[in-house]
Amino acid sequence: MPNDKKQLGAFGEDAACRYLKRRGYKILDRNYACRLGELDIVARQGQYVVFAEVKLRKNADHGTAAEYVTAAKQRRVILAAERWLQLHPVGLQPRFDVIEVYAPAGLDTRSPEIRHLEDAYSL
Repeated sequence: MPNDKKQLGAFGEDAACRYLKRRGYKILDRNYACRLGELDIVARQGQYVVFAEVKLRKNADHGTAAEYVTAAKQRRVILAAERWLQLHPVGLQPRFDVIEVYAPAGLDTRSPEIRHLEDAYSL
């Protein structure tokens, strides 16, 4: 299957954004990067600014997608989120979510399965 990593990542993030928007989230930023780390999606839900890490997999045969958000990755996301908040003082409570996107046929998957883990880890 000729699906390169960058295209698959964008596919997963697009699916996650559509999912969040359908649930009333407002997307504030995507693919924010600084020297400390990267944020896939920054969104607002009520009193929260949500920093969502998106993980795409074909299936969960080798563990859930969320299991690939290691402690080291969590630290990098938290540091990048702190920097984002310095630049964008929104006055909202930060929350760290993981969005698992399962696409068995890669880019040809019509309806990827999405699992949203709210408050998956904290500062």
